[in-house]
Amino acid sequence: MQSNLKQALLIGAGAAAAWVAMNPKDNINKVKDVTAGLKEKLTPAKFKEEDVVPVVKAGNPDPLDVEDNKMVSEGSMYGVNYYNENLQEK
Repeated sequence: MQSNLKQALLIGAGAAAAWVAMNPKDNINKVKDVTAGLKEKLTPAKFKEEDVVPVVKAGNPDPLDVEDNKMVSEGSMYGVNYYNENLQEK
């Protein structure tokens, strides 16, 4: 089954290369348009740029933001507390 798929892909790539070679300038632009359209259709919505939420505070926390620092310190202890309360007692 895989060999048939590989053969079909190779034949398709060869046919596309021969088609581009007949009229390189026009056909290369057509190929670029088709591949851009396929990429747009196949890209999941969560990876499209217009759907990405901008990150404002990442990697450089403000040392004077007490609430943010408290939240981070509590989050970093969650795994330790979970282990101590649930797994260590057994």
